[in-house]
Amino acid sequence: MRHSASVTTYRIAEAAEVLGVSADTVRRWVEADRLTAATEGGRTVVDGVELAAFAASLLDEAERDRTRARSVSARNRMSGIVTRVTQDTVMAQIELVCGPYRIVSLMSAEAASELGLEPGVRAIASVKSTSVVVERPVERN
Repeated sequence: MRHSASVTTYRIAEAAEVLGVSADTVRRWVEADRLTAATEGGRTVVDGVELAAFAASLLDEAERDRTRARSVSARNRMSGIVTRVTQDTVMAQIELVCGPYRIVSLMSAEAASELGLEPGVRAIASVKSTSVVVERPVERN
């Protein structure tokens, strides 16, 4: 994942990870013009905001045909992408797509700002019972 002047981009493998599919599937979507990609530094990348919108559109498909696992461990940490942030002066509602799942978390507006949560940003949802904890992953170079 690369950040440059508020633009987050994802390499194909990173996009595949947050969508819960293989890198080959993401490449096929790019070739079929379902997902737009660009070349950056000799690597194929996808814009984070576009990837977030695409991930949200996949939810509709996942809801229509449940071809993936139906249960998730209560102690799961799911890597995903932020698709929407609704925030006022006190609270923030963060929506993520983690593979075929839509995760919604409520947190303080201050916490959301400190984490830099915005559409297109990669995040991890930690689910335990009825609580969802959202954190930013450590970036790999």
